[in-house]
Amino acid sequence: MKTRRLGKTGYDVSEIGLGCWQLGGDFGPVGDDTATAILDAAEAAGISFWDTADVYGGGLSESRIGAHAKPGIRIATKVGRDSSLFPNAYSFEGIRESLLGSARRLGVQTLDLAQLHCVPTEVLREGAIFGWMDQLRAEGVVRHWGASVETIEEGLICLDQPGCATLQIIFNLFRQDAATTLLPKAAERDVGIIVRLPLASGLLSGKYDKTTRFEASDHRNYNRDGAAFSVGETFSGIPFERGVELVQELRGLAPEALPMSQFALRWILDHPQVSTVIAGVSKPEQIADNVAASEHKSLFPALMTQLGEWYEREVKPEIRGGV
Repeated sequence: MKTRRLGKTGYDVSEIGLGCWQLGGDFGPVGDDTATAILDAAEAAGISFWDTADVYGGGLSESRIGAHAKPGIRIATKVGRDSSLFPNAYSFEGIRESLLGSARRLGVQTLDLAQLHCVPTEVLREGAIFGWMDQLRAEGVVRHWGASVETIEEGLICLDQPGCATLQIIFNLFRQDAATTLLPKAAERDVGIIVRLPLASGLLSGKYDKTTRFEASDHRNYNRDGAAFSVGETFSGIPFERGVELVQELRGLAPEALPMSQFALRWILDHPQVSTVIAGVSKPEQIADNVAASEHKSLFPALMTQLGEWYEREVKPEIRGGV
């Protein structure tokens, strides 16, 4: 597995990371055997960056990782979406207690990386929360801190904070704006970029059609129009049926014989400011498909330009909830 430097953390991390929200069973229970098989497969494939959060399964994801992780794997967790804090009860002590709970579940004294978890924009603008994270780093609760954000505006606010080491963003073929507005500034500030939702909630895998249905407990059902949380978190804010049509257009642009999921991941990796792409899986055998994107040759510059023009023309007008 190829590695890249995660900004000012200095960590070398795998280009393809592992998103661990599935280990919390947020779409229904993921059995212990399946969770163990996923983590075993990730480790065997050389995936050395695992991303989780305190709210994934009420801590279950962290506990499973803590029982499994080996030296050499960097674990990133998140703080700020637990009901004791979100949306307007943030405090230094509250965040500190939450992070100490994460450390206990992960079985560590100091967290490798703690990320503010999509906290409200107004909390970021007010700014006190950044000072608290700096203090927690000074205390040794965390080695580094960053933020997972929903919009370009939120990302830019975080990039203005000297202590911010990483930024986790929505960035994919259906959400390309960060390439020009955010990534250059992150590189200038030596902030590592972690990409989430690389397949736009699975749309960019090319496996869905307009008849696809999702379980009632799946956010691709109950949040497809933003009823529960930011609409951008589901299908990157694209109406599902239109997204299926856009994927069909992408098939005509993708290199022959390159699976859609690998095409989508390769496009992200062809942005050198990106440190790692956290791709979630529900089955261990899906890991090999994700890892293959790291080994594939880069897309031609002319195709990258064509994809950017296609996004501006066909996709961006369809995005709801802002970018």
